[in-house]
Amino acid sequence: MTRLALLLRQRIRRDRLQVPLWIVGTALMALAGYAGVSQSYATLADRQNLLAAALANPVILLFRGLPSGTSEGAFLAFLILPWLAFLAALMSTFLAVRHTRGDEEAGRAELVWATPAGRRLPTVATVVHGLLANVTLAALTSLALLASGLAPAGSLLMGAAAGSCGVAFLGIALLFAQLLRTSRGANAASVWVLVAAFLVSGIGNAAGTPNDDLSGITSAWPAWLSPFGWAEQTRPYDTDTAWPVLLGLVLGLLGCAAALALQAVRDVDAGFVAERRGRTSARPALSSAHALVWRLTSGAIAGWAVGGVLTGLLATTLADVVDRIAGENPAVTEILEKIGGASGGLDEVVVTVFFTLLGILAACCAVQTVVRARQEEARGTAELVLATPTGRVRWLGDHLLVAAAAVVIVVGAAVAAGWLGVWSRGGTGELYRIVAVAGAGQAVAAMVFAVLTALVFVLLPRASIAVAWALVMLAALLGMFGPLFGLPEWSANLSPFAVTPVVDGDAVDLRGGWWLLLVLGVGAAAALVLMRRRELTTGG
Repeated sequence: MTRLALLLRQRIRRDRLQVPLWIVGTALMALAGYAGVSQSYATLADRQNLLAAALANPVILLFRGLPSGTSEGAFLAFLILPWLAFLAALMSTFLAVRHTRGDEEAGRAELVWATPAGRRLPTVATVVHGLLANVTLAALTSLALLASGLAPAGSLLMGAAAGSCGVAFLGIALLFAQLLRTSRGANAASVWVLVAAFLVSGIGNAAGTPNDDLSGITSAWPAWLSPFGWAEQTRPYDTDTAWPVLLGLVLGLLGCAAALALQAVRDVDAGFVAERRGRTSARPALSSAHALVWRLTSGAIAGWAVGGVLTGLLATTLADVVDRIAGENPAVTEILEKIGGASGGLDEVVVTVFFTLLGILAACCAVQTVVRARQEEARGTAELVLATPTGRVRWLGDHLLVAAAAVVIVVGAAVAAGWLGVWSRGGTGELYRIVAVAGAGQAVAAMVFAVLTALVFVLLPRASIAVAWALVMLAALLGMFGPLFGLPEWSANLSPFAVTPVVDGDAVDLRGGWWLLLVLGVGAAAALVLMRRRELTTGG
């Protein structure tokens, strides 16, 4: 067996859980998406109404795809193609950094480089691994669409578009893994570029020109600056334009080539972007274990808080626009009520929908904070902390405490921004209360994922990162897309984001609030108790 084959086999074996979860989850999303469209938007009039609403409200185009017709296939591409590409991009980003900068940071890469494999071949193996993962994702997604009875050309193109976006971000992440000295920095930079590219594509669609029958749109030039925009310009089930797929592939391969070139001229464990110099001695505030956790995660928390501010502002400043559109098209109200689960006025429904997205952001922040414990354990740095009087229970408790504080910061920033939006509109006091209740409920839902991550970390340490993110992804899909896809109500209610309290007239409908609090308390206690007897598990 050749050296490349051995390295590739090692990567596939190491990712035997993470990568299949991303691939199967993406294919299932495509399959569920068609089922939802065929049930919830079975008639041409239903699809025309929603497309007309999207073209009238540019904000909807920020979170959906490119309208390209009213057929079932084209409508499905409008609803989920950007999200299929988003999942492929996230999979590729984490895969690229994990097997390059992550291995180098843990000391494993240097051991491999000392063998006849050399420095270049392991990165080549990572490139091949990433390409195979995206080809598999594209193939399974296309098969899921073909199994639904959709046209073969559009099905193959939709899977290829998602896979090409994944390849593009494989190259981008490999490049950041060479530029930045830590895996945390490389992951953060790659994800921020990913989110920016997603928004740029949405802005290009929002600024586009609708066609005469309001069934499609010609994107503005910003859409062509983003891999997500290239994927959408394929217009599956409409024009079936294949050549934009090549743009994503070319960008990805150029990024991979640049990463290989940079790796050949840098030192081991070095980066091209200089790190900020640290202090000679630590501040008194860093004398405790939980202060160390805060120091290691504060930068990421600040980034999630910025996302919370934007979400809060959108939740309360767009209500007038949505109200006007809903007056012209009642289907918009029905769609928003399906997602948000609220049955009050349109203002409340819009706030609930946006704060569901906020809950997902806060949960991601909480999970990222808790899985930091696993990263420190795998690298061996947790042993340095646990060699002090700090016990392992307190150490895990500190991560949970900081995660809870992070959720409060992200949600608090969104609530404050939402209140500012209400004030700028001259809104009523009732809307202030709706924002506060929605924020409090989503904060509890987000903390549930911090607790679940801690439990997985205690019980399945080596799989904790993959399983924790998979739980968030599954809950987000059920909570945000389950109602639109026509899934049973009980399946959507499995998502903590979908059962948070809402305002019901003068009272507050707690819905699943008590259950969330129960899971929160029992889960945290169980994780801390079980941590007393768990041994450290180093290594990836």
